[in-house]
Amino acid sequence: MTGTGTLHEASSIGKKIITALKFSFFLGLGLLIIWLSLKNLTDEERAQILHSFKTANYYWVVLAIILGIFSHVLRAARWVLFFEPMGFKPKFTTTFYAVMVGYFANMAFPRLGEVTRCGIMSKYEKVPFQKALGTVVTERAIDMLIFLLLFLLMFFTQLGTIQDYLDQNIYPKLVAKFGMLHYSRMIFLSLGGLLFVMIVLWFAVRKKVMASKTYQKFRNLVIGFWEGLKSLSQVKKPGLFVFYSIVIWVLYFFMLYVIFFCFAETSGLSPGAGLSSLVLGSVGIMITPGGIGLYPAIIQETLLLYGIAKPTGLALGWIAWTAQTLMILVIGGISLLLLSIKRSEDGKA
Repeated sequence: MTGTGTLHEASSIGKKIITALKFSFFLGLGLLIIWLSLKNLTDEERAQILHSFKTANYYWVVLAIILGIFSHVLRAARWVLFFEPMGFKPKFTTTFYAVMVGYFANMAFPRLGEVTRCGIMSKYEKVPFQKALGTVVTERAIDMLIFLLLFLLMFFTQLGTIQDYLDQNIYPKLVAKFGMLHYSRMIFLSLGGLLFVMIVLWFAVRKKVMASKTYQKFRNLVIGFWEGLKSLSQVKKPGLFVFYSIVIWVLYFFMLYVIFFCFAETSGLSPGAGLSSLVLGSVGIMITPGGIGLYPAIIQETLLLYGIAKPTGLALGWIAWTAQTLMILVIGGISLLLLSIKRSEDGKA
C-alpha cells in the first residue's frame, strides 16, 4: 500500500511539474513575442504607439467590455440548457460565476478553467463532475465548429484583400529570391512536397505513432468532440440553444470591432477586417495564456492587410487584449468572491 501510494504521489507531482513547464513555455513564448514585436520599432513608431494610446476614444472600450460581459451571460444561459435533459436545474447566478471563474483560472493555467467550473457546479449545484465535464466538451466542440465556419467565411470573403497584399508585399520579395515562378505555384509545390513527406513518414512510423500516448489523447479528444456534438439531440430547446450559440460569437465580433472606432485610422474599416481580426486573433488566444503577446501581434499583422500602419495596429491590438483581460480579471475575481460568500452562508445555514 505504501509503495502504491508513493507511486501515485510521484505521478501526481510529475503531472504538476509537466503542467507548470507547459505553462512556463507558453508564457515565455508570449513574452518573447512581446519583445520581438517591440524590439524592431523605431523611435518614431514607439512615439506613434504612445500617441495612439493617448488619443484613443476609450468610450468604445467600455462598450466592448459590456458586450463581452453580455456574451458570457449568454454562455452561462446556454450552459444551463445542457443540464436540463439530465434532470438538473442549476441556478443561473452560480452557472455565471462558474463560467467567469473558469476564464479567470485559464489566465493562470490553460485548460484549468474547464476543471474549475465543473468543480464549482459539482460543489454548489450537486451536478456530478463527469457530467458537467461532458457538457464542457460539447461546448468546446460547438465553439470549434463555429470557429471553423467563421474561418471559411473569412477565407472566401477576404480572399481578394489577402491576394492584393500578397501581390504588393510578398510576391515581389519571392520573385527577387526565386525568380519569376508565381508564389501560388510555389505554395502548391511546397504543400505538395510537405504532404508527400508526411505520407511517407506516416507509413514508416504509423504503428509507433498509433501506440503513443499523444495519439491516444488526440484520438480521445476527437471522439469526445464527436460524442459532444451528438449529445445536442438531447437539448430540450434546440432553437434557443442555436440562438445563444450564434449571438455569443456575434458579440465576440462586435467586442473587437467596436475597438476599431477608438482610432480615426481604423474607424472606416469594413466588417470584413473585423472578421479577419476575430478569427486570426482567436488563434493567438488558443496558443498563449490569454493570448498574451501573440494576440496584439496577430491583430497588428492582420490590420496590415487593410493598410493600417504597424504602430496603430499594435496599439489597437493591445487595447483590445487589455479590455478582454481586464474584464475577465475583474468579473472573474468578483465571481470568485461571491462564491466564497455563498459558501460561508451555506455553511452557517
